[in-house]
Amino acid sequence: MLNVKPIGLTLPTNSKLNVSQCSKAEKDKAEIRKIPYALVVGSLMYVMVCTRPDIAYVVRTINHYMKNPRKEHWVAVK
Repeated sequence: MLNVKPIGLTLPTNSKLNVSQCSKAEKDKAEIRKIPYALVVGSLMYVMVCTRPDIAYVVRTINHYMKNPRKEHWVAVK
């Protein structure tokens, strides 16, 4: 661990997430249901609580869109 280089974990500056991006069309909702968004966010929450408190802001931000995510939100999670 002596040679570890710290990195900053933030959302990309080009990532503008907001509630208006949430889809209302059933076609879009069906497409996003195939993506394991909630599972990945839950895994990130586990990692945040157990070992990485520095990612708390990012996890909090992506957690806001758990109910109705869109592709932009998935890209931010990845």
